Amino acid sequence: MRVYFDNAATTPIDPEVLKEMYKVLENNYGNPSSIHAHGREARSLVERSRKTIANLLHTSPSEIFFTSGGTEADNTAIRCGILDNGIKHAITSPLEHHAVIHTLESMEKAGTIKLSFIDTDNKGNLDYGQLEDLLKNNDRSFVSLMHANNELGTISDMIRIGDLCEQYNAIYHSDTVQTMGHYKHDLSKEKVHFMVCAAHKLHGPKGIGFLHVNHRIKIKPFIYGGAQERNMRGGTENVYGIVGMAKALEIAYANMEQNHQHIQGLKTYMIDQLRENVYGIDFNGEIDPNKSLYTVLNVSFPCSDMADMLLFNLDIAGISASGGSACSSGTDIGSHVLNAIGGDSTRPSVRFSFSKYNTREEVDYTVAKLKELCLVHA
Repeated sequence: MRVYFDNAATTPIDPEVLKEMYKVLENNYGNPSSIHAHGREARSLVERSRKTIANLLHTSPSEIFFTSGGTEADNTAIRCGILDNGIKHAITSPLEHHAVIHTLESMEKAGTIKLSFIDTDNKGNLDYGQLEDLLKNNDRSFVSLMHANNELGTISDMIRIGDLCEQYNAIYHSDTVQTMGHYKHDLSKEKVHFMVCAAHKLHGPKGIGFLHVNHRIKIKPFIYGGAQERNMRGGTENVYGIVGMAKALEIAYANMEQNHQHIQGLKTYMIDQLRENVYGIDFNGEIDPNKSLYTVLNVSFPCSDMADMLLFNLDIAGISASGGSACSSGTDIGSHVLNAIGGDSTRPSVRFSFSKYNTREEVDYTVAKLKELCLVHA
């Protein structure tokens, strides 16, 4: 049996998305910047997709810019948001994706900004009081805090963060890669200046994403070249990827409630089965459905004697998942997220992440293998 529980890393493409992309690959090969009929057809597809995405997010198409994915979108938001607005202080958390942390750290190292990290508890929840203190005691800040953590699943309060940023005239960027297509975002109400999407996290293609830039913020291009993306992002548009991303987001919004119920059911079922069958099990991050991303479950196992082999043995058993452990030696830096929340370095941790295509039978098979591998009894 083959089981894929690594959907936070990437998801299989939805067959309906593939159909739309094949049509474009076969019939719409024109360059969207060309003025002839073939080019105009391609341009129409790009702009129609932009409008579809904007309508789903309750924003203007002029605020959606296509990128190569989430990393480029994050880098654009951070570097351009800071440099083009004269920001000298940035706030983030130690749990952010490396696309965020490494970008901010490089700017601090260059002397561009002073960087502050807000504290979290052992479940990954942010210290909002400290965030307000930092905003209050510094000049205009750039705040970069993800909506849901990609390793733990713990969710941040975007409304609360947005209100604080508005109160102290800060610029708010949220890495929404893990929640785009899984939760509804209403940009007419959310007080966020930058949001990002990577299509392959929601059953779309790899190599395409978008950056939402609120009209109240002005930035210059991150990538120079041609006049694409209204002079904001040089490079010939990935037409079939853009069409595929819009279709994937459209499908996600149409079936969001049903998918949420199904996937949360799998996650809850796996939590119960692990507790029943594997002695000494624990969980990293929040597992309360109201505080946790329903697609992610980070599990801490008691079988410390096989910490280095657990993922390998799962793979041999046909189960694909991601690892994550706190630092246990000078050469093993482990997961920066688990290190930040004080994860136990003697226990192996595995992130299981689910999609609409997973089943209870796959959960049962995985739990049975884990019970066997850990050599413990319920």
